Amino acid sequence: MNEGLLKYRGYLFLTEFLCGMSVMAVELGASRLLAPYFSSSQIVWTIIIATIMIAMALGNVYGGRSADRNPDPDRLYRRILLAAVWTAAIPFLGRYVILGITGILVMTVNRNFLTLAAFAACMVIFVFPCFLLGTCTPSLARYTVSGADDSGRTVGALGAFNTVGSIIGTFLPTFVTIPAVGTAVTFLIFSGVLLLTAILYFVFRGTGRRASLAAAVLFTVFSVLGSRAGFAFWEQDLLYEGESIYNYLQVKDSETSTILSTNVLFGVQSIRMKNGNLTGMYYDYALAAPVMAGRSAGADGNAKILILGMGTGTFAEQCRKYFAGADIRGVEIDGRITELAERYFGAPDDVVTETFDGRAWLTFDSAKYDVIMVDAYQDITIPFQMSSAEFFRSVRSHLAPGGIMVVNMNMRSSSPEGIHVWLEDTIASVFPHVMTMDVPGSTNRELFASETEIDGALLRNRAASAGSAELTELMVREADLLTPYEGTGTHILTDDKAPVELLGMQAIDGIIREELRYYKEVLRTEGIGGLL
Repeated sequence: MNEGLLKYRGYLFLTEFLCGMSVMAVELGASRLLAPYFSSSQIVWTIIIATIMIAMALGNVYGGRSADRNPDPDRLYRRILLAAVWTAAIPFLGRYVILGITGILVMTVNRNFLTLAAFAACMVIFVFPCFLLGTCTPSLARYTVSGADDSGRTVGALGAFNTVGSIIGTFLPTFVTIPAVGTAVTFLIFSGVLLLTAILYFVFRGTGRRASLAAAVLFTVFSVLGSRAGFAFWEQDLLYEGESIYNYLQVKDSETSTILSTNVLFGVQSIRMKNGNLTGMYYDYALAAPVMAGRSAGADGNAKILILGMGTGTFAEQCRKYFAGADIRGVEIDGRITELAERYFGAPDDVVTETFDGRAWLTFDSAKYDVIMVDAYQDITIPFQMSSAEFFRSVRSHLAPGGIMVVNMNMRSSSPEGIHVWLEDTIASVFPHVMTMDVPGSTNRELFASETEIDGALLRNRAASAGSAELTELMVREADLLTPYEGTGTHILTDDKAPVELLGMQAIDGIIREELRYYKEVLRTEGIGGLL
């Protein structure tokens, strides 16, 4: 035990520190790798934490037994080499694994597709390297404990080094490496740390030359391939693909529009039409809110509009066009999205966007607004703190007399227990007058709420003063789609209980099931050939 670096006990403690750090970095990297495909919801986080804990537990058991059978440190450091190579491969191969698993499950699973796909992807990609790193602590305890007199002190010190490493491995990816260089390079950085740890051991030990060389070559290959791969690697003409602290971000350009997406597989977060026309999406129908509030083009410049979930400013741009003189303010938690709005979406200089959480902003804001648009989504989930009765009471307190709140719900379903029912009931418990409408050709539902009476007749009457023939025509059509909602009082979301992520996942599963029904039937009757 006194050969090479092992004559310095400190190197064993350093190994423990670096292994603990790398496990947490892999865990955080896992959340960022899965988020663009499956969201960053609490459900996905639960899957990540549970699978990694399972892997670590199994690694602890195996590492202890292996060290007792054969107390050769070379075996541990070979496992660290393998963990380093596997981690380096994740940025390149992980996305193909995710899409492969998604493709298989989407055609075979009818319920809980996203949850099962996320769990399967996490098991395949992350369990093995974390299992290998889980063998470190019991193995190192076997190598460092010299007798019964110091066993407690030594094991305690190893645990402390592991914990401190885990703390560093938590902060570094979140605040330094992922925002600065992205998820792929973050995996490569911590993989390189593990690789260097093992190679240094073998160099001073004078063993493991072939294993070290093979690991170094594979690490180099995966570093080159992984650093070039994008999340949406099948897209050829993206204007931008990157990450922020909160989101995966993708900007796509076409002849007619520029689109921002925060998820690889689902949805459009913001859109800018190059001809300046209406989008044909839910943003257009949300314009009913300022119309019902009695605001029209050129309304003396005194209309005040607040947008919680500004995105790149799609709704703000439309309000600016159709309600000239309005004072528009946006709140967007992701500052990187605001930067993209200025770079690619022509964000107007006279619309102020605050980088803040929407609910926290209301706490500090004392202004009253004629319209408050709530369109806050993080990837495909609703922040629970912006779905509760307490939040909607705060919104109501910021509405001027006759003011209207409009909420975009992008995951309506046919289920009587769906997320839209919970949101509608919650809002109806706060506002006496609530109207809903389904956006044609989409899964979105718009909800309008006010302390004063609102209905389709009001919208139709005020549509004539909208100041635009295009907008007037849309408002008249929309008036026929509005439906009053009477709350049942049985589905109330609160700060204490708001399972919006579980409800959202269920809604998305339903949407996917409906969309794929045709393709599954083709697969059943005609096989793969018919599907192709």
